[in-house]
Amino acid sequence: MSRRTAALLVAVLLLAVMLGLALGSVALAPDVVVAALLGRGDPTALAIVNGLRVPRVALGVFVGAGLAASGTALQATLRNPLAEPYLLGVSGGAAMGAVLVVVGGLTSPVFLPLAAFVGAAVAVALVLLVARAAGGRSDPRVLLMAGVVVGAFCTAAIMVLLATAPEGAVRGALWWMMGSLGDARAAAVTSVAAYVLVGMTLLLWWGRDLDVLSLGEEAAAALGLDVDRATRRIYLTASLLAAATVAGAGLIGFVGLVVPAIARALGVRGTRATVVAAALLGGALVVVADVVARTVASPAELPLGAVTALVGVPFFLWRLRATAAR
Repeated sequence: MSRRTAALLVAVLLLAVMLGLALGSVALAPDVVVAALLGRGDPTALAIVNGLRVPRVALGVFVGAGLAASGTALQATLRNPLAEPYLLGVSGGAAMGAVLVVVGGLTSPVFLPLAAFVGAAVAVALVLLVARAAGGRSDPRVLLMAGVVVGAFCTAAIMVLLATAPEGAVRGALWWMMGSLGDARAAAVTSVAAYVLVGMTLLLWWGRDLDVLSLGEEAAAALGLDVDRATRRIYLTASLLAAATVAGAGLIGFVGLVVPAIARALGVRGTRATVVAAALLGGALVVVADVVARTVASPAELPLGAVTALVGVPFFLWRLRATAAR
C-alpha cells in the first residue's frame, strides 16, 4: 500500500470520526467538538461529546474494522469475493450464541464475546460441512446457499429462545439483532477493542499464509503450506472478529463484503495491506452509517444493520452477477 493511499484512508477515517462526533439529534460545530475533546467549553457539549458520542464512535470504528478484516480473511482463504461473515452465517451463529447467554442472564462484557465466538465457530463448521457434502466448497453459489441455510437455522433458533424469554429481554434482543451502537459503554468498547486488536494481529501475523491460500489449495500445498491447519486457524480468527462485533453491536451485515472490494479497487495489494486498508475503511463506513441511522429520521433512530444493508445488498447483487459472468 502506497503512502498516498494510506494517508487517504486515514483522512477518510478521521473525517468519519469528526462527523460522528459532530452530528446527531444535536448538531455541534467542529470547533465545539475539538474544545470538548480537550475538556473545555459548554457543560452540555462536554456531556454530549465525551459522554455519548466518543464511546459510540469508538465502538463503531472497532466494529467496522473487525467486520472488514474478517471479510478480507474469508475472501482470501475461500478465494471467493462474495465471502463475508453475515452472508456465510458466521454472524448469525455468533448472534445465536450471544442470545443464548443473554436469555440465561449472563451479560458480562468478557463472557458475551466468548459465547458469540463459539456460536460463530460452530456456524463456520456447519457451512463448510454443507458445502463439502454438496461437492462445491470452492463454488461461490454453493457456499452462499450453505451460508443462507445455516443463517436461517440460527435465526429460527434465536426465535425459539426469545419465545420463552421475558418481554423486556425480547424487545432488547430484537433491536440488538438489527444492529445498534446505542449500548456503547466503556466496558463494551474496551472488550470489543481487545478482541478486534488480537484478531487483526493474528491475521497480520499469518499474512503470508493468506497470500498463499489465495493461490488455491493445490498451489499452497506445493509451496509447503499445511493447508488444513492454516485454513482452520484463519477461519477461527475470522470467527473471533465477527463474534466480537456481534457481541458489541449486534448483527451488521455486508461491511465485510463491500469494504475489501473498495480497498482492492484503490490499488491495495497483498493480504496484510488489504487487512489494514479494509479495517480503516470499515471503521469509517460503520461510523458514517451510524450517523445516517441517528439523523435521517431524528429523533427516532434507524437500525444500523438496515442502513448497511441498503448499501450492501445492491453491491452484493452486482458482485454476484460479475462472479457468475466469469
